[in-house]
Amino acid sequence: MDFRLNDEQRALMDNAEKVGRRLVYPSVRERDRTGRWDPALWKGMGEAGLLGLPYPEEYGGSGLSCLDTCLVKEAFSKGAHDGGVTLALGASMILCGVPIWKLGSEEQRKRYLPKMTTGEWLGAFCLSEPGSGSDAASMKTRAEKKGDRYILNGTKMWITNGPLAHHMIVTAVTDPTQKAFGISTFIVDADCKGFRVGQHIDKLGMRTSMTSEIIFEDCEVPEEALLGQENFGFVTTAKLILGWERTCLLAPFVGSMEGALEACVEYAKTRQQFGRPIGKFQAIRHKLADMKVWLEIGRNLVHKAAWMIDQGEEPLVEAAVAKLYISEMGQHFAREAIQIHGGNGFTTEYELERMYRDCMLATIGGGTSEVQRSIIARSIMNLGY
Repeated sequence: MDFRLNDEQRALMDNAEKVGRRLVYPSVRERDRTGRWDPALWKGMGEAGLLGLPYPEEYGGSGLSCLDTCLVKEAFSKGAHDGGVTLALGASMILCGVPIWKLGSEEQRKRYLPKMTTGEWLGAFCLSEPGSGSDAASMKTRAEKKGDRYILNGTKMWITNGPLAHHMIVTAVTDPTQKAFGISTFIVDADCKGFRVGQHIDKLGMRTSMTSEIIFEDCEVPEEALLGQENFGFVTTAKLILGWERTCLLAPFVGSMEGALEACVEYAKTRQQFGRPIGKFQAIRHKLADMKVWLEIGRNLVHKAAWMIDQGEEPLVEAAVAKLYISEMGQHFAREAIQIHGGNGFTTEYELERMYRDCMLATIGGGTSEVQRSIIARSIMNLGY
């Protein structure tokens, strides 16, 4: 197995890091403080070719593999220092766009993907509800077929890009007698009759991405909005998304960790205490060594799961291992980075406190740590899923 990056991959990563540093980083502190979304950044990311990385070129994308998509997102995150914008990117390009690309009709692909890649349209993914998070299949949102359309009623919660999205992937119960096998998936445009953005959700971290409640009140969507086969939308979409989400949405955390480690190394070389740089003390050196180990393990776990997707395999367990490790060690990593910086690390000037706040979402969103442990345990005990 060859772990070396080729010249094309290195060029992709170098460009993505530069775009993040030039386009996103200069305003991140102010946008985080005010919880502001800047549409100009999204358009700029589209112009830089960052919004359609895995889509085929015929739909305006770059045709990158899952692994290469992860590499680009990792590098972009390192340059941007903006967890919210990278989360918005993942929600639109991966959670919304990949199901349309992989499961949609040709008409659906041609309608949505090209404008998503340019930044003209932004997508979202609606799964969680006020009463169903980890137990997603217990959702209450219903979709009833009436003539040539479906009528949706229900509420979705914690929707990244919710107030901004042109369209979103929405899961809804179409046959309540069949549990997970009675849930369908729809592409719902935000201008559909009966669609409404609910409360804005203020957050601890990821403040540069917008999150809201989404409400469907006799929301009418045409039957051609059905994504894939009726009643099989949840099992097919969830199966597809788990691998892509737990690789491509994890990759930015790897980039953030690498950027923070570099900042810690530089600080340890220059910060003087007791007449010498703090990097001369074993306690600080051991922290840096541990952080390097956590970074490399996390990166390899993500790359392995992404590589499996590219081989046509389903990395359910491998993605769960990657998600569990990076989400939990990433938080420990951020705490150690702050500790190395001492009082400076506690201030907004050194920006590590923002990394810490942003990474707190990782053990919750996209499947909690508890769910990941359950998946891993059931696998090693041969209990099925």
